[in-house]
Amino acid sequence: MIKIPTQIPDVFVIKPDVFEDCRGYFYETFNKKKCSELGIQYDFVQDNESLSSKDVLRGLHLQKPPFEQGKLVRVIKGSVLDVAVDIRKNSPHYGKWVSQELTEQNKLMLWIPPGFAHGFITLKDQTIFSYKCTGFYNRDSEQVILWNDPDIGIKWLVENPVLSDRDKNGIPFNNFQSPFIYK
Repeated sequence: MIKIPTQIPDVFVIKPDVFEDCRGYFYETFNKKKCSELGIQYDFVQDNESLSSKDVLRGLHLQKPPFEQGKLVRVIKGSVLDVAVDIRKNSPHYGKWVSQELTEQNKLMLWIPPGFAHGFITLKDQTIFSYKCTGFYNRDSEQVILWNDPDIGIKWLVENPVLSDRDKNGIPFNNFQSPFIYK
């Protein structure tokens, strides 16, 4: 596994070692020891998977402490543009975002630690998205920041995404009171 930095140092891409031959391919999607060596010092407690049509946008989601979640995300089938927004007060990157295209072909993964809002948009039909979480899902602690907030300015690559009502009605970033502090 190789760690590839992004413009926000705490969020990074992981390129796994993929072994391919005429039969297909093999790679480790998770190895606790290797992830720890890359700087992921968390235990994962829940795995999630979603199936989405093309142009579905899910986000920007977070869970407030003490139910915060770090996420190790990847695509099993299809393609997404995955986005992480720094929501840690006093962070030099507060309100900034990074994105990474994750596909079934490139097999890249993205590590998003607690203190970031997360979202993605599917770029292909029937995309299967998988993520390991460091905390259990807790509906009461969940918040949604408006996906197209102009103060954040994410370039989603799709003009009219398919959204849930919850995501359509996210909190504007200037009204969001972050419970996270940069350390």
